[in-house]
Amino acid sequence: MQRKLKFAVLALCVATTAFAQSPETDKEGQAAVTSEQAFTFTEAQLGEDDDMSQNVTIISSNQNIYASQVGYMFSPVRFRYRAFNQKYNEIYINGALMNDMETGQFRYALVGGLNQQTRGVENALPFEFNNFSMTGMGGSNNYDFRPSHMPTGQRLTLSGANRNYTVRAMYTINTGLRPDGWAFSANVTYRWANMNTSYVDGTFYNALSYFFGAEKKLNDFHSLSIVTWGNPTERATQGAGTDEMYWLANSNFYNPNWGYQNGEKRNSRVVNDFAPTAMITWDWNISDKTKLTTSLTGRYSMYKATKLNYNGGENPAPDYWKNMPSSYYDVWNEDDYWGRTMTGYNDFMYAATYLGDSKANRQINWDGLYYANLQGNATGRDAAYYVQAKHNNNLNITLSSALKTELNKNTTWNVGLQLAHNTGMHYQTMEDLLGAKTFHNINTYALGNYPASDPRVQYDLNNPNGVVNEGDRFGYDYNLLVRKAQLWSALRYNKGALHSFLAGRIGGVTMQRDGKMRNGMAAEYSYGKSGTAKFLEGGGKVGLAYRFAKGNTVTLGAGFEFKAPQAQTAFVSPEINNDFVANLKNEKVFSSELGYQFETSWMKANVNGYYSYLTDVTEWQNFFYDDIGSFSYVSMTGIKKAHYGLEWGLNFKLGSAFSVKTIGTISEAKNMNNAAVRYMNSTEGTYHDDIVYNKNMRESGTPLSAYNLTLSYHAGGWFIDVMGNYYHRIYLSYSPSYRYGNTLENRQTSWTQFYDANHNQPNAGNDPSKYIVTGEQVYYTSAQAAQDPSVQEGQLLPGAIDQEKSNGGFMLDLSIGKSLRLKKGSLSINLSLSNLLNNTKLCTGGYEQGRSNYSVNSETGEVGSARVYKFDKNPKKFYAYGINGMLNIAYKF
Repeated sequence: MQRKLKFAVLALCVATTAFAQSPETDKEGQAAVTSEQAFTFTEAQLGEDDDMSQNVTIISSNQNIYASQVGYMFSPVRFRYRAFNQKYNEIYINGALMNDMETGQFRYALVGGLNQQTRGVENALPFEFNNFSMTGMGGSNNYDFRPSHMPTGQRLTLSGANRNYTVRAMYTINTGLRPDGWAFSANVTYRWANMNTSYVDGTFYNALSYFFGAEKKLNDFHSLSIVTWGNPTERATQGAGTDEMYWLANSNFYNPNWGYQNGEKRNSRVVNDFAPTAMITWDWNISDKTKLTTSLTGRYSMYKATKLNYNGGENPAPDYWKNMPSSYYDVWNEDDYWGRTMTGYNDFMYAATYLGDSKANRQINWDGLYYANLQGNATGRDAAYYVQAKHNNNLNITLSSALKTELNKNTTWNVGLQLAHNTGMHYQTMEDLLGAKTFHNINTYALGNYPASDPRVQYDLNNPNGVVNEGDRFGYDYNLLVRKAQLWSALRYNKGALHSFLAGRIGGVTMQRDGKMRNGMAAEYSYGKSGTAKFLEGGGKVGLAYRFAKGNTVTLGAGFEFKAPQAQTAFVSPEINNDFVANLKNEKVFSSELGYQFETSWMKANVNGYYSYLTDVTEWQNFFYDDIGSFSYVSMTGIKKAHYGLEWGLNFKLGSAFSVKTIGTISEAKNMNNAAVRYMNSTEGTYHDDIVYNKNMRESGTPLSAYNLTLSYHAGGWFIDVMGNYYHRIYLSYSPSYRYGNTLENRQTSWTQFYDANHNQPNAGNDPSKYIVTGEQVYYTSAQAAQDPSVQEGQLLPGAIDQEKSNGGFMLDLSIGKSLRLKKGSLSINLSLSNLLNNTKLCTGGYEQGRSNYSVNSETGEVGSARVYKFDKNPKKFYAYGINGMLNIAYKF
């Protein structure tokens, strides 16, 4: 691999590149300042909710203004490159693929805190040639962890922030290659915040990162390195909330995950994450033009996330919908006479006053939960409330080898092999019985359908009615076994104005479940190993760049792949049985891009249009489904997706010190069809097939339109950037169950006012004073608008399958830094401030609740009356932090 020190992107991080022509000392100083700025800025944005995917896209290219800046510029809203799922963005270290083998995604926690070690990187955009793989659809990056390639010297960094963590200290030492042929590298980083200093109330952060490496140059042809690193982290998380709860708390950063216990704050959702990794790399310089690199990697990752649960009592969540004022009085519909009674209004006012009166009333009542369990002990009752822990551990072994050779001055040929095995261990343990004495490993949800003596209520028939103590496993316990093999090759040909490459890969994937409990819902096919699913995958891509005039370059790329489904989505209900998803197929992925670049001594500009189309995509979810009164394991198959858009970047120099930069994107990322859905009722072990009306559902949690304007001053060791960003079209994660065909029928039965998936409005023609029907659209009239202040004349009625989204907003950021040359070493100081205008109304993501606005009879399945509380009006949201910042001081010597 070519040794290059580029400004890296990690966890939405891209350092600000120097475009002004300044002295060499200024360039070095800016590199130090902006590197610290980029990594610390975005790392503090991660991990608010461990149950939601971390939106991390690592992408960069020095030749592309947009790609090299977008991760850092748009990091406060967790921007994802082209709204791709993170599994299409591939991350390597010393040529070994680091993406999780079950989810396909790279987990930032693997290298969290290793800012200096991840500065050496080879970046490749989707249609750029690289030396370590066929580039992924979302780009690929290869980090160089060889100690001899780390910048020589020592660095001490101290940071203070008001984000997820408050203090960070980091020490790095690199010897470089010594005369005796040895090179050593080490780093220790500590990050900390407690519940009184972190930005979000009730959260804390405690992480120690380490890196140790040694390399020996055996002779002119061979070198061997061994490195090990890890990032043991304990952090308490923030939960999403409804706008109603944010209003009651008078803060968009209300956190329902914590409460007071004996006067002290305690968070119910705490994540412990540690993935110690070791890597041995052998570099063989066969000749001046041929090099072989082989790496063997071992990793054991341990992930545990706690959650407060209940068994037969009232839901202990402080923001449970039945506690909300709007569950007593219909605040949405003036015509709802049943939901607007005087009793309901009085209850509304009481609930609003109670929740608004005291912070403790809006948080978990830990003392009350202990009291309830202690009362239950007297009657021999199982724990009514407890804290459980979800474990997702992985043992991974990866062998990679890549051969690079220069066939002639115009042609380079690379070929490589990846072999990997992963054992994923998934189970649940009892973290805290909260004062209770007993708990049994039985399915209490199923007790409403079956007597206690029925074997179907047992989570493990091999140990019926097992007593669960703290630390014991219960509920589910299974392993996922995944093996992958891949052979790839890439050929680059450059001559004159033409730059081109051709790449391809072929591989095989097998996956299998190994159940450790014999679940009563699937007694014959839950314990032991399942069958083995086997997939052949592969594909290719081609890229061209032609420089047709000085400073003008046109680029073109296209690719097609067959990709095996992820093990995470391959099983219908992995917590219960061994069944694979029906009609499980390879994804078919087409991607393309057309771009133009212009470069002069005073301006750099690029514009790219792209189009990607995916078919046979499989997605999986697990949630509580009201209409069946049970947890539901949901698989959606046959999904078609399209990602397309326009992105641009421009850097205009106004002089030797001043420049103006703008980047932006207008994009679309949506489902192109309605998917087939199969879901399992966890209390009966039965499957249901339906259609989910998810056509036109957008990718969530990232802006599909984003615009930036930056003013920069870089001179004399000073680096000042003022950045204005506008974000638009941020969609919330949609609920599949809310859009089942069966659910739509139930919603119509409950007299809900909307038009359905076929644009039919119930009773619209019977009351023309309220509705105007034009083709497939249904509008409110002026008479209806006069009666209901929440609607306007000409406003569309809510569609049955409309997806919730954020209105977006503007954010102003500032970064200012100074680099100083000292008698011994250098000092860099950087202050980064985000959201200077304190725009706390910018929703960055969230999810629809997905529960029903009507009740269902659990015995007959008949649809009952409409509920006063409207789930479709109360999605759970996250909002951007208000004004926040980080100060970094780094001393290099």
